[in-house]
Amino acid sequence: MHPQLKSSASMGKNKNSRTGFPTSPQPEIVEEITHSTHSKHPLKKVDLPDLFTCTGCKEYGSGKRYACQQCDFQLHDFCASLPSLLQNHPLHGQHQLVFHAKPKQANAGISWPKCDVCNKSTKGFTFRCRACSFQMHPCCAKLSTEMNFSVHPHTLKLLPPVNTSSSGSDTGIPCSECKKGRSGRMYRCKVCDYHLHAVCAKDLINGLHDNGIPHPEKPNTVGNTVLIASKVFIKFVGGFIEGAGNGVGEYLVDSITRGRRSRRLRTENN
Repeated sequence: MHPQLKSSASMGKNKNSRTGFPTSPQPEIVEEITHSTHSKHPLKKVDLPDLFTCTGCKEYGSGKRYACQQCDFQLHDFCASLPSLLQNHPLHGQHQLVFHAKPKQANAGISWPKCDVCNKSTKGFTFRCRACSFQMHPCCAKLSTEMNFSVHPHTLKLLPPVNTSSSGSDTGIPCSECKKGRSGRMYRCKVCDYHLHAVCAKDLINGLHDNGIPHPEKPNTVGNTVLIASKVFIKFVGGFIEGAGNGVGEYLVDSITRGRRSRRLRTENN
């Protein structure tokens, strides 16, 4: 599962790159690679400020990435150098986590399985446990139980998980960054009352925060489906009523014509 790296540039320029995982050694960062999931074209290391969707994990990113110069294939810099397994990871230390390039199948073909860290859908690259159902995104695998982020001066500690996946409800604690309540894991400051969602912490890793890009809110798929269905139903009912109206109109015209004919015949007979 490990991507095969092929160097074509000096390593010295990349020694400060932060693509490592809590339990893995720093990978070699090179300027051009050949990745196992896109072996037909080489991928070049670039740093662009625009928003993109990683072809590997299907999550957003900005800034550093490996991009194909011949098609739209793009990977987060950390997704391009994922280890084949994680052992003793701080977020799931009891079992080893294995890298999978393809996600689990969607439940009943409708809803995707959720990451046990950020509670967002897993649609691409994931680390999964073979001993239990735990899984997480590559970006979530870069998180740890205690971290320091640029948005806050104090060390943040990851709170214990709250079982909200069955109901889909949030934790009830507003995040100090997005000001919302969300499901998924949350960090809390060890000094003050600052809280940070794991999903918001990811934007401090994937380049969105560094490039001033707010996290895009995906549309409510269920809501859109209901709206479309409602429009179709209304259109159908409207067409039915219109058709019925035409029929009623024809019936009324025919009745009036027959009535006039009957009155004329009665007048002539008198």
